[in-house]
Amino acid sequence: MLVGVPKEIKNHEYRVGLTPASVHELITRGHQVIVQQDAGSEIGLSDAHYTAAGAAIAGSAQEVFARADMIVKVKEPQPLECAMLRDGQILYTYLHLAPDPEQTAALVKSGAICIAYETITGPGGGLPLLAPMSEVAGRMSIQAGAAHLEKSRGGMGLLLGGVPGVAAGHVVIIGAGVVGANALQMAVGTGARVTVLDKNVDRLRQLDLVFGNRISTLYSNAHALEEAVLDADLVIGGVLVPGAAAPKLVTRDMVSRMKKGAVVVDVAIDQGGCFETSHPTTHADPTFLVDGVVHYCVANMPGAVARTSTFALNNATIGHALALANKGWRRALADDVHLRHGLNVCQGKVTFEAVAQALGYDYIPPDSVLG
Repeated sequence: MLVGVPKEIKNHEYRVGLTPASVHELITRGHQVIVQQDAGSEIGLSDAHYTAAGAAIAGSAQEVFARADMIVKVKEPQPLECAMLRDGQILYTYLHLAPDPEQTAALVKSGAICIAYETITGPGGGLPLLAPMSEVAGRMSIQAGAAHLEKSRGGMGLLLGGVPGVAAGHVVIIGAGVVGANALQMAVGTGARVTVLDKNVDRLRQLDLVFGNRISTLYSNAHALEEAVLDADLVIGGVLVPGAAAPKLVTRDMVSRMKKGAVVVDVAIDQGGCFETSHPTTHADPTFLVDGVVHYCVANMPGAVARTSTFALNNATIGHALALANKGWRRALADDVHLRHGLNVCQGKVTFEAVAQALGYDYIPPDSVLG
């Protein structure tokens, strides 16, 4: 199979779909790889590294899309990229379709086989291709939140960990999954006062055993959530419903009653966000104010630490990339139910139920398109 790796074009996105090591894995199994010129140059992966691994270098994205049987990316295809996809071509990347009707329509129109990292499941449960980026985003959320609590960034002028004689800031983390657990680890490290909310009491019990009296755990209901948010200096939104739009847990009214200069970091923004006041932002212009509350809603947070993120992501994605290349998409999906869960759009049909429900498409089960 000829595998193509275009350069990412989303704002301040420097990650790359395949590292040279991943290219080498494909080449040694008899496949060909074509990489767009300078695709990894911003994170120290030069064209020379790729040619040494066996890849050919293409001068343009158009050449990559025109020649490749499978496109491997990081972020969802932008409109220009969607227009270059063709019938029967495999697209293997993050998609986040439920809150994105325009992208979904473009992928349906393309006729491509679109496999989303974020809905591929693991043998032990969970979402193993989403997990590494959730780990990065969870850790970054505390960095970003602490920075934007500074007065010069629009915040209230608060040092998250405080100093002797001055109270530390209060961090509220909504969701105790991968994002929440990694945010919690970083927040505790700063010395902040931390509250984490989740509906899974067993998960809260696990965190309590690890962190003890350094954190507070709360069962998430409307009353507890509102009380915590209104007392918070920094709120991290880390709620995920796999493949579906994120629930709007923090309402506009709640935001209007938060402390002025407080910060919210909506890590769920890729799936539409869990704050009613959220909308996607970019690394170039990461924040906006609503009722005096700073909103950080960058839709590709891990792109800011692109080198770390690229290697972490490739560790998780290369196995399925090899399966798709070795077997072809039909056989690979038929053989692996976990990879089959990643099929979101296939030759004009929406094959992931939560996306179909969110956007009003007929749901076509993946098994029915495998033949």
